[in-house]
Order: sequence, then structure tokens, then C-alpha cells
Amino acid sequence: MILDGKCPSGPLSLKWDKHRQDLKLVNPANKRKYKIIVVGTGLAGASAAATLGELGYNVEVFCYQDSGRRAHSIAAQGGINAAKNYPNDGDTVYRLFYDTVKGGDFRAREANVYRLAAISNQIIDQCVAQGVPFARDYAGYLENRSFGGAQVSRTFYARGQTGQQLLLGAYAALSRQIHAGSVKLYPRTEMLDLVIVNGEAKGITVRDLVSGQISSHAADAVCLCTGGYSNVFYLSTNAMGSNTTAIYRAYKKGAYFANPCFTQIHPTCIPVTGDHQSKLTLMSESLRNDGRVWAPKKQGDTRHPSEIPEDERDYYLERKYPSFGNLAPRDISSRAAKEVCDEGRGVGPGARGVYLDFGDAIKRFGKEKIQERYGNLFDMYKKITDEDAYAQPMRIYPAPHYTMGGLWVDYNLQSNIPGLFVLGEANFSDHGANRLGASALMQGLADGYFVIPYTIADYLARTSLGKITTDNAEFKKSKDETESFTRKLLSINGKKTVNEFHRELGRIMWEYAGMARNEEGLEKALRLIPQLKAEFWENVKVVGSGTELNQELEKAGRVADFLEFAELFVLDALQRKESCGGHFREEYQMPDGEAKRDDENFRYVAAWEFKGEGKEPDLHKEPLEFENVHLAVRSYK
Repeated sequence: MILDGKCPSGPLSLKWDKHRQDLKLVNPANKRKYKIIVVGTGLAGASAAATLGELGYNVEVFCYQDSGRRAHSIAAQGGINAAKNYPNDGDTVYRLFYDTVKGGDFRAREANVYRLAAISNQIIDQCVAQGVPFARDYAGYLENRSFGGAQVSRTFYARGQTGQQLLLGAYAALSRQIHAGSVKLYPRTEMLDLVIVNGEAKGITVRDLVSGQISSHAADAVCLCTGGYSNVFYLSTNAMGSNTTAIYRAYKKGAYFANPCFTQIHPTCIPVTGDHQSKLTLMSESLRNDGRVWAPKKQGDTRHPSEIPEDERDYYLERKYPSFGNLAPRDISSRAAKEVCDEGRGVGPGARGVYLDFGDAIKRFGKEKIQERYGNLFDMYKKITDEDAYAQPMRIYPAPHYTMGGLWVDYNLQSNIPGLFVLGEANFSDHGANRLGASALMQGLADGYFVIPYTIADYLARTSLGKITTDNAEFKKSKDETESFTRKLLSINGKKTVNEFHRELGRIMWEYAGMARNEEGLEKALRLIPQLKAEFWENVKVVGSGTELNQELEKAGRVADFLEFAELFVLDALQRKESCGGHFREEYQMPDGEAKRDDENFRYVAAWEFKGEGKEPDLHKEPLEFENVHLAVRSYK
């Protein structure tokens, strides 16, 4: 089946304007008659709920955290991209568009990416108006810094806590709508199922995480804004609660899952120190503006970094990628770090690390200027490692971070299920096979503030108003199935904890489907994961009951989904017989070790359709056409 992304016709720069003109509208007086469910309160969810509430719709928004402002978007550090060209260094909307398409290794839709670049400037204006405290230069203008994959400075930032400040802006807008009565917030509430009535998304089934009560909510449309699935690797930079449940259960109800194997490995994370860890900590990519990445030239060199002279250091990113140096894109920088460590030149415990050195920058600018730019990141590093990064280099190593795959959506951000819209990291649409740094915040806010208000109105204007209620048989069926699933988890009473299964799944995924993949390893993973899943359903121990606060039960449901999703992930990686972006197949590489794409056979979005338990999913393809950029070997040398 060939999928249609429903991209508008006409010149690239005019597609979105033309499309908005063609979309149907909902009369302002009629908006209050419609109800929209938003799941998730990160940047995409909070901005969408606030905007839709401001427009007059009745909005119900759900999050499993105790406060909407504790969504994982708050952890984003480095910045948000926009093509304002304030530094006057040659940036344009087209250049941001091109860098994003190239950064994604030509595996994203041109139309979606151009719209994102064009909207980027509006996002900055919106956030400034909300009071987001972006860094400013000596004259009071907004400051910019550089990020990987670009030769211009286009990243707006608030020290190393940009995500937190942007989310507080969106949360303030959301809170205003909650106070006004247009939005109702359900915290500590987890979505466990999508309800489909007559082929359209008409509601969700949720569990109150405090009381354990399972209930259903009906609406005229549903927006999923629930983030990515990087915790399938167990250890990742994501919050421990981040999961795939909402989008995976929507997939099991018929929503196509696109490019699940496209995951990003972030090059600047604090290295793993032992099995006691439950997550990893990110050090912002912005640090590579002033920090230089290096490793010893000699194998097994265990000297303190201050004892290794300059001529015995290998600044390998500067050596291999002179045009971009330490700001090479994340996928390339991550593989380069792995190669160094595989050669026996890694540093720190287990020799799985490289140095990020600020010595030269401190000499050039002074310690106070580096503190001003990155102080909270240095403080965080000190608390975790007990090392002073002003006095000696940070140790970093790649780790799972962002996921480019997600539910398939068309240009309107609507999935193949009518009425189901997917925003932010939960969809696949904008980043191809690799996301450039500082583009996640840009996409989340673009989708929530500036895209979904137009496209969801078009859907609502074409659908019957509010005829479906929770009295419908599909809601009762969904609730019964959810309760049965919960009882099944509680009844197993095995001997292994949920965390033990999750950790073992993570080891399999990192070993065979992590930074580098090959056919033999992926096939082995497809044998090991079903075995682990079978053991889970026979031997997991979930204490407590379903009628109370029970975090073990929450984790068990999420890990059960990860165990199923991991098979889909590996299947997707196995069928994509090429290397592109974060998907690196060892069999498909250039003579110099760079990724080798196969545009003739794999220039498509892989969208998977669930066909039932124990059955292999169907693969649907959306061809990717490049009319405005030239398909080229992706080089940063």
C-alpha cells in the first residue's frame, strides 16, 4: 500500500499558506460545542491545549505527572532553532530547511520540514511575548549560539535550561485556560487505550494513578503528544517515566507506526558507571560550542588528562570533519566516539568515554564567561561525577536520546485513523533519520501553537458534532479490556521484578540494535526478545493491587509494551538494508566508514500496520520526493 502524505501542491515556500487558505474553518461560536482530548503536557501538548482552549474549544488534557509542568520537555537544555538571522551570518528559512533535511539524511518530507523552518521565527516571537528569559547580548538583543549540523548561529537559549523556560511559558498559557474554564487538566492520569468508533478516534481509556480507577473520556478528536520511546533501551537520557504506551496502544488499534528504528544516540552524555543506574544524564550539545572533544592517541593511556601533552591528544572530530569540527551532527559524532573507544583509546571507568575539554575556552574568554553560558550544566556534572569541569575535562559517551520514529501522520498531523492527531516527538514527521540539535523544541511548539489549530479545525468542520458518548459499546469494551489487562499483570506473581526485565531488554536492544547494527545481531534480537516477553508473562512479580497508587503496576504495563514494541523496532531495522542517519547498518558503509544510503530502494517512510498478536505487521511505504534539494552524499568534511 502506497501512503499519501497529503502535501499541498505548488511552490514549496507557498504550500502552507495555500493549504491554510484551503482548509475549512469552525465558526468561533461553534468552537465551544466541540471537545478535544490532548494527551501529554510537554511542549507539544501544553502549547496545543492552551491554543485550542484560547480559540474556544472545550479541551481535556491528561498527564501522568503530578503537574503538567513536569513533562520531560523540561529536561531539554541547549536551545531552540529559528531562522531569525540575528547574528547576520547568512541564515535563511531555506538554509534551516536544507540543514534539517540534510541532517535527517534525506529521509523526511520536504513540505513538513519547510513549514517547520518557516514557522520557527513565529515561535521565538511567541515565547518572548510569554516572558521566556532567552539569553541576550550586550545591546539587549536575543543571543544565538551554534549547534551541530549548521554553519550559522541560529539557536536561541536560556543558559542550559531552555526546555524548562519554554515549558514554563507554555504551562503559564495552559494555566490561564484552565482558570478560564476552557481546559480541564487531569494530572496523575495515564492513557491506556484509544477508543475507535466507526473507524474514527473518539476518546481514550485512562487509569487514575492514585485511586486506580479506570474510566473513559469521549471527544470529537484526540491529540497524542506523549513523546518518544527511547526508554526501550532502559538506560537513556529520558525521564524514567517516559514510555511508548500511548502511541503503541494506538498502533494496536490501527494507527500506523513509522520508522521505529530511527533513534538518536546523543554524543555528550555522562558515561555509564554501573548496573545501579536507572537512567543517564545528558550534557547539552551546546557545550560543543566551546568544548573540544578529544581522546588519547595511545591505546590504554590511563594518565590524568592534564598529564597528556597536546601532541599526544587526538581531536578526532576536528581531524575527521574540519568544516564542522566539534559541531558535527549527533549521529556522526556518536559513531566517531564509539570508534575511538573500540580502538582502545577510551577514558574513565571501563574505557567507555572521551574528553570534552574547556581549557582553551577558559583561557580565551575567562571562567566567568563560561559560567555565564553553561554554569548550571557544570554544576550538574559536578554533582553527578564529583569532578570540576572547569579544572579538568568532562568525560562523555553516547547514549540513547531522541526518537525520530513515531506514529505516521500526514501533512495535517493526522494519523491514518481519522480524528487521531499526533504532535511533537510522538510523530515521525520532521526529522528523518537524525534530528539536528535544538530542533525538538522547535517542532513541539510549531505543532502545538501554529499547525494543529488550523488542521484540527478542518477535520472538525467535516465531522458530525458530539454524537459519540461513553455510553457507546466501544468505550465499555475498551474499559473491560484494560481492566482485564491490569488483572492479568497482578495475577502472575512471579519472581523477577519489572526492572529486571526492563534492564535485560535494554541490554539486548543496546547490544544488537544500538549505535551500530548488522543482520546477524538483529536476527538474534528477534529471537531473544520473544523469549524475554514470554518469560515476563510467566514470571514477573507485580506487588500491590490495582485499586491504589501502585508504581510497580504502572511500570509493568509500560515494560509489557516495550517488550512488544522492541520487536517492531528490530523488524524495521532489519528490513532497512541501508545506513542513514542514526540507523547505521555495518554492512552498508562507505570506504571511509560513513553511512551508505540506498536512495533507489529505501527512499521511503516505512509505516507498519498491526495485524494481531503473533502476526507479522504489514509494511506500507510513503515514497519521499525531493524536488527542492539535491539528493547528495551527506558530508560534513
